[in-house]
Amino acid sequence: MCPYQALCRAALGYNSGPGRAAKYGNAANTPTAEVALKAVVFNDYGPPDVLRIEDVPKPVPGDNEILVRVHAASVIAGDCEFRRFDFPAWFWLPLRVYAGILRPKRVKILGQELSGVVEEAGGRAARFEKGDAIFAATEVSMGAYAEYICLDADKAIAFKHDDVSFERAAVIPTGGLNALHYLRLAKVVAGEKILINGACGNIGSYAVQLAKHYGAIVTAVDSADKLETLRTLGADRVIDFRQQDFTRSAESYDVILDVVGKAPFSRSVSSLNSGGRFVIANPRISTMLRGVLVTRTTDKKVLFRFAAYESEDLKFLGSLVHNGKLTPLIDRQYPLEQIVQAHRYVDSGRIQGNVAIRVADQSE
Repeated sequence: MCPYQALCRAALGYNSGPGRAAKYGNAANTPTAEVALKAVVFNDYGPPDVLRIEDVPKPVPGDNEILVRVHAASVIAGDCEFRRFDFPAWFWLPLRVYAGILRPKRVKILGQELSGVVEEAGGRAARFEKGDAIFAATEVSMGAYAEYICLDADKAIAFKHDDVSFERAAVIPTGGLNALHYLRLAKVVAGEKILINGACGNIGSYAVQLAKHYGAIVTAVDSADKLETLRTLGADRVIDFRQQDFTRSAESYDVILDVVGKAPFSRSVSSLNSGGRFVIANPRISTMLRGVLVTRTTDKKVLFRFAAYESEDLKFLGSLVHNGKLTPLIDRQYPLEQIVQAHRYVDSGRIQGNVAIRVADQSE
């Protein structure tokens, strides 16, 4: 999910029946005190050093939940922004009230996506059995930085293909689902020209590949050290944003997807062809208001909408990976014990694609 969309969805009531992580419940949990497991907990907002590995009680699945032995998770920008509570001013206060004013209360274990093996299924979670390998988005409850997690069986969960590693599967949900959502929102079709700003992050790296899958002509914008990677993902043209401002060139596009939310608004709209769509993943409130005006008064559209996470979409993405048509881009992998280092690396901004976290020994 985009950096602060998980909390936005919760505070605005988009989410119901979230998954539950070990102890601290990442909202209402029913742990069993007899069995302990390891999880990464944070009791204060701040730098990566606030993350601590602690023993916490093993959760027990409800009637419509599955208990998952987590094999792999990820670190994305949203985890880091939640950890340090770095959110736009217009939404900072309601989010802080939701999450915990002085320190984290509702969510104390981060991690928005995972892969693992079902250990137990509740009575109404009929489509799952013990031993099923799955990958999933945890949504607002987070909680993937733990050896076990309970997930609502109705949420975005898909079965993992045997030829896809747990690490690769774990980094599909947030980036893949959001990229798919934004391309569908823009109604990208074959032959259209699309520019993706922030193209080498966890969302952008999937957006480049999916846009090519749909037959679009892709221009990818990011820093110079990431341009070769973007070429390998299929980008037709790459731009170093430090050397060239795409909004000041003569080139125009049918779709501009601004993943990072930093493209100049007016010049981006001017860079659209007639009937073009400007999709903003992380809009400011001023941008949303200006976008409504543009959409109502011109033949161009400014679009922004939270992604709805669906199991069928996750299954579709998993099939693309299985068939070699989509590649989860993993920059680095860390064991759970090095979660602080992983967060520091993502904070650095040097990441290309995704950082995977190995939670369990896959031979177990």
